[in-house]
Amino acid sequence: MRVGMLVAKEVWRKTRRRLRSGPAYRWRYSGRTPERVLIAPPDLRLADPQIALEIYYGRYPLSGHMVETGGQSPFQIQVNDRGWKKSLHGFRWLRHMRAAGTELAAANARALVGDWIAMHGGRIDGVAWEPGTTAKRIISWLQHSSVVLQGAEFPFYRSFLKSLAVQIRYLRSMAPEMPDGKDRLRARIALAFSALSLPAPASALRTATRNLGAELDRQILPDGGHISRNPMVVLEILADLLPLRQTYANQAETPPAALMGAIDRMLPALRFFRHQDGSVARFNGMGATIQDRIVAILRHDDTAGSPLLHAPHSGYERLSMGDVTVIADTGAPPPVAVSASAHAGCLSFELSSGRQHFIVNAGIDTYGAAEFRPLARATAAHSTATLNDTSSARFSYSPRVSDVLGSPLIGGPRAVPCQRIDDKDRQGFVARHDGYAARFGLLHERQMAMTGNGNVLSGRDRFVPAEGRTVRNGEDMVAVRFHVHPDIVLARDERERLVLAAEAGDHWLFTSPEVEPEVEESIYFAGLGGPRRSRQIVLHFRACEMPEVRWQLIRTKISGEA
Repeated sequence: MRVGMLVAKEVWRKTRRRLRSGPAYRWRYSGRTPERVLIAPPDLRLADPQIALEIYYGRYPLSGHMVETGGQSPFQIQVNDRGWKKSLHGFRWLRHMRAAGTELAAANARALVGDWIAMHGGRIDGVAWEPGTTAKRIISWLQHSSVVLQGAEFPFYRSFLKSLAVQIRYLRSMAPEMPDGKDRLRARIALAFSALSLPAPASALRTATRNLGAELDRQILPDGGHISRNPMVVLEILADLLPLRQTYANQAETPPAALMGAIDRMLPALRFFRHQDGSVARFNGMGATIQDRIVAILRHDDTAGSPLLHAPHSGYERLSMGDVTVIADTGAPPPVAVSASAHAGCLSFELSSGRQHFIVNAGIDTYGAAEFRPLARATAAHSTATLNDTSSARFSYSPRVSDVLGSPLIGGPRAVPCQRIDDKDRQGFVARHDGYAARFGLLHERQMAMTGNGNVLSGRDRFVPAEGRTVRNGEDMVAVRFHVHPDIVLARDERERLVLAAEAGDHWLFTSPEVEPEVEESIYFAGLGGPRRSRQIVLHFRACEMPEVRWQLIRTKISGEA
């Protein structure tokens, strides 16, 4: 679908949402107040009692930012950071109060929920009532209702349930109007939680289950990936689906086949994207990995087998021998409507050996400054080839589009054929993309193969003219980039060959017979503490003079060994 049509469609959706939140429509959200919460669903997200203490003292560490309220309610103060506000109104931080397990934490949770109801419960407007935020809040209030309602007097109990009911009716009305993607799926998850956790007719649960199943079938691909191609979305959605499955069981309801099937596909997909140190490969919106969160999710994976090696629907390949892992992006961009976090990283890869990363993509700084996002999404921030210092896909940063769709990826590769290679002693693939064909008349083809029980990774990058195209002089400057993890020492041995050395462990020797590798500065955006300086190996050449370049990474145990 063209960007213009998507913008028009989303403008119409927003107009309808505004109308549905206006005074003339608000009567639809009134109705019967539930008598009680039947069950508090579990929450698999990590909790820290120390954060509950910080919140008690008016310090709110949300979305990567610390905000001090100076004794005021956090719902009264003006904060410019949109991510912080969405986290505040999403109420996932209630889990820290539950972890604290004290009467003081419960009283504080109750007071903050009361503040929200008083300040925002009667006015459907702003960040607090964005459907995606509302879905998070409904799930959080249900999951932590036992903490919020601990010691509550009857008026607060009724006020809490009345507000929850209004939010559920509002979300039920908004869900069909939400744009495609994870927020729409989470809205369906929230409505299923609601139908299970509160007194509701059987028809409400059937409807919520049916709508959830349809959304799961549409958004979760046959190989377990998400239509956005973002590994982080798989993790986030599993953190909601697994408690939902348990809630069906706790209420003696049979979990729907679509829910069970989605979980059974997504758990292996999450393991597919993991390196052996537990971190998730940095593709299409993935930043730093909080590994304990991954462990909490994978504890529910009953298969406990080796990860898949081929994810054709999501567009990724995995090579794995011994303790060496390569994960590569071999897919076309996601649909424009869900591409706001997508990267121009086609044919990029990451290499890890044991628990150490050697070749990486730059990833994103999840909570960092927005102005760095375009840099992190560019092809040059990935371990793949760029042509004429240009990304293989374009991003729309038009204010007209950004206000409605964010910054979608447009004009990227349309066709990315990939052939898997699996022999007795070799794993690999050959893939090609046409992201540069329209502008420069060239196709990029990458072949990679792992041999020697994981000790040798061989690659070949080719640039061939697209059918019927002539390459113009000067429009064939290629840079094949290999971004080195900042923890790796990059140096030259006595024969002037590049060696990538871990502080304790493996060394990898990089060679290219056709081109002399150069070392340039780089930035690793996905550090746990924010962006870090790093370096990259670059092969510069002209495609018309050298249509193919080979390279190799060989693992050694002692620096300088061939």
